[in-house]
Amino acid sequence: MRVEHQVGYPGLAEQRFDIGDQHEIVGAYEFFHGGIVGHKAGTRNVGDARQQGSCLDGAAFLWFAIIGGQGLGVVVAFEDKAGAGTIERIVALTEPDMARVNATILSRTGSEVTMIPEVANHLIASGGKRLRPMLTLATAQLAGYEGEGHVKLAASVEFMHTATLLHDDVVDESDMRRGKPAARMLWGNEASVLVGDFLLGQAFKMMVEVGSLRALDILSSAAAVIAEGEVAQLAAAKNTATTEDEYLAVIRGKTAELFAAACEVGPVLAGRPRSEEAACRSFGMNLGIAFQLVDDVLDYGGSDARLGKNVGDDFREGKITLPVVLAFRRGSEAERAFWRRTLEEGTVGDGDLEEAIAHMRRHKALEDTIERARHYGAMANDALALFGDGPMKRALVDVVEFCVTRTH
Repeated sequence: MRVEHQVGYPGLAEQRFDIGDQHEIVGAYEFFHGGIVGHKAGTRNVGDARQQGSCLDGAAFLWFAIIGGQGLGVVVAFEDKAGAGTIERIVALTEPDMARVNATILSRTGSEVTMIPEVANHLIASGGKRLRPMLTLATAQLAGYEGEGHVKLAASVEFMHTATLLHDDVVDESDMRRGKPAARMLWGNEASVLVGDFLLGQAFKMMVEVGSLRALDILSSAAAVIAEGEVAQLAAAKNTATTEDEYLAVIRGKTAELFAAACEVGPVLAGRPRSEEAACRSFGMNLGIAFQLVDDVLDYGGSDARLGKNVGDDFREGKITLPVVLAFRRGSEAERAFWRRTLEEGTVGDGDLEEAIAHMRRHKALEDTIERARHYGAMANDALALFGDGPMKRALVDVVEFCVTRTH
């Protein structure tokens, strides 16, 4: 088990339970020994000693004993490795099908034009959670599907997602993607856009091969909605007057729509009633919104190594995300002038990112964005109520918890 802390900003100490290093033994010097900042689940005074409990990421209990102003933190795990906050249960349940999806992805990136597999595989092989195609496989299993079509549709979903990443990096002028140089930095903007188009073409070929007109309709409609969402985000960029409702409409299109479509095609292939199709779509839509809201927070509170991109990219690119919307709305006139200068005018200097984060923390913009993510996560879980209890349903609930508690 490992306990970590990071000091990202002056006066802030963040204690984290790292699920990836559960079995790593650490010395006492690696524990946080300063004053306690953050979650408070209960405090009890005993003379000059104080005990404090705090929940961390739904996977562990952080206990502090503070004596004479000094403290020792101990993490006690109460969830097993396949519990909430991880996607390991859904990974295990979809593993055989995901192996076939990965093989399909590799076979469909082949081309006599050498640059196409080079660019495609640079991004596809760079990691990523493969969450969207996994959801297609999971909802097909949940619906009792026993055919082969879900494999090609899952690969189609991943190709659609990869294409949008290639295009997004060009639009956003991003330098990094998943901890590596963005494809555009190695092959140029033109190649990135055109290889993205190639992947979209391959995705639609596989959809046609599956032979489900309904699935083709759902995924092709999603492609159009995603493009609309990206254009809407361009229109909202640098506009500090963007409202929360307007921003949520953007992320429903550019992010959540693919989650929704990925989940909906599973029961469609299985020939399940429309009520189950709608339930899976609702699950995916609300999960996608929660996922994006947490992404918005991590851009201001994550770490480069974990995110695979530069922290503060949204700020430097002038993107209006929900933490900005909340901080702008709640701020003083001087603070609003700061947001107009940095985001609308694009005049960003040394220390401006730290000041932006300070404004967000002062007005609880980051915390409230996470709360909204939890709200949408709860709605995603509610959508699953139509299905009986079982391993896959519990795995999907785990995915929701992972999405709202993740650190990357």
